[in-house]
Amino acid sequence: MEFRIERSALTEAVSWAARVLPVRSPVPVLGGLLLDAEAAAGGGRLRISGLDYEASARVDVEAEVLRPGKVLVMGRRLLDICKVLPEGPVECAVEGSRFTVSGDGARFGLTVLPLDDYPALPPLPRVRGAVDAEQFAAAVADVAVAAGREETLPVLTGIRLGLDGDTMTLAATDRYRFAVRTLPWKATSAGESADVIVSARRLTEIARSLSRSGLVSVALDAGSAGFEHAGRRTTVRLLEGRLPRHEKLFAMEDPAVAVVDRARLTEAVKRVSVVADGDSPVQMTFSRADASVTLRAGYEDDVASQRLPADLEGAEELTVAFNPMYLADALASFARPSLRLLLLGAGQRAMITDAAGPEQTVTEGAGPEGAGTGTHRHLLMSVKPQLA
Repeated sequence: MEFRIERSALTEAVSWAARVLPVRSPVPVLGGLLLDAEAAAGGGRLRISGLDYEASARVDVEAEVLRPGKVLVMGRRLLDICKVLPEGPVECAVEGSRFTVSGDGARFGLTVLPLDDYPALPPLPRVRGAVDAEQFAAAVADVAVAAGREETLPVLTGIRLGLDGDTMTLAATDRYRFAVRTLPWKATSAGESADVIVSARRLTEIARSLSRSGLVSVALDAGSAGFEHAGRRTTVRLLEGRLPRHEKLFAMEDPAVAVVDRARLTEAVKRVSVVADGDSPVQMTFSRADASVTLRAGYEDDVASQRLPADLEGAEELTVAFNPMYLADALASFARPSLRLLLLGAGQRAMITDAAGPEQTVTEGAGPEGAGTGTHRHLLMSVKPQLA
């Protein structure tokens, strides 16, 4: 095997494939990256692949292939080498039992791992359709903040990926908050439907790495999910179990509705939270008469407050309180200038959604208009206010 490639292209490809490699593995070859160089008229193709027990990654890049062939080398060591190579063209070759990497006078050698011991990459599941890469990455980030972190309940560390007609639904919950995001997608055939759970950490990495312009192909079967875009293909094993359904939780009867400026509220939460120790909540008191919301946090002498403009409908005054970290995470997952807060009262559910869209986008079954624009909703449990 022998090929030439630009250092930047090689580094990007190796970095993308190496992200699925296990940090530690009892099987040494799983720490390797498989490099497959194939000659073609006018140049050639270099395919770099990696896998562990949960995920796989494969990327194709253009390269000048002088001698086709395959080689397996330690992936993280190759990535370290790529990062320190001089800019410019890089020459790579297998010389006996060593893989050499050279560029602008620098030369490195890596021990070759046994190819026969390397497992085959899992195939891509059946492609169900495609979704806009940037919208998909944004939607995954919106809901991932609500996913659980406790590995003792693996299903809560996942994101629900639901497909129904021309709508994709992403949802995550850790039992204290529940985020749901819908977005349009293009199914390969009418009637495509699926309901699976994918690791939030894995799906976040995948979506972020594929967030270039264009469409991401979405593939699903009974045990795995696959995604493909611009020469990059990745698979991930599904989590077992199901997340709680959100429809009944999100059905809020006769809530009070507050509309606030997202950026100002986000900054105010950060500001008053500096005195909110431990589980100390941030209290929010909405006043219809004053068209304001007052945020308070802290106990005894260490207290903070800030007043902001806010419109309230459905009540004259209402006080709710939230875990400041959960509230800050929720606010940060929105991007539009204004937010709508649907409030039932202290110690009850509260929903945050964009205020710019039509009213029906905050309810389930928004119809074609809601499906076309997508919806983003974040449910929080309010706690008992502890400030006078």
